[in-house]
Amino acid sequence: MPKIDLFLDSSALMAGIISDQGAARALLLLGEDEKIILTVSEQVIAEVERNIARKLPRLLPVTRKMILQTNVRILNDPSPEEVHEHLDWISHAADVPILVAAARAKVDFLVTLNTRHFIEDMGVSRRSGLRIGTPGDALAWVREQLSK
Repeated sequence: MPKIDLFLDSSALMAGIISDQGAARALLLLGEDEKIILTVSEQVIAEVERNIARKLPRLLPVTRKMILQTNVRILNDPSPEEVHEHLDWISHAADVPILVAAARAKVDFLVTLNTRHFIEDMGVSRRSGLRIGTPGDALAWVREQLSK
């Protein structure tokens, strides 16, 4: 069975870094233990580093270390043309590059805490072809897959 591959958006990655418990941290630990693959885009890394630098600057060195330790696979951002082709996937245009990067990577699950944009609009999952949920949803799904 191929390894489970999760795409973390910036909200999920940041939650895993700043909290020492919870589902997002558990996912990072599973990535560190190489039980699953964690994937992000360059945009996710930039957003996390920018937010940590602004809100919790003392955590910036730890952030970089944790990203390296969790064996995160960092993908190039989609091209402006790719993004433009998929503007109909989600109402918030700033989220399109995340969806496109995750879809292009053919990940098993897109993990986000941004329920308003990604989850409450059920059509986002259908239009993008992605399974989308919170870190708790993803962790439950991962445990189910690993127990098979």
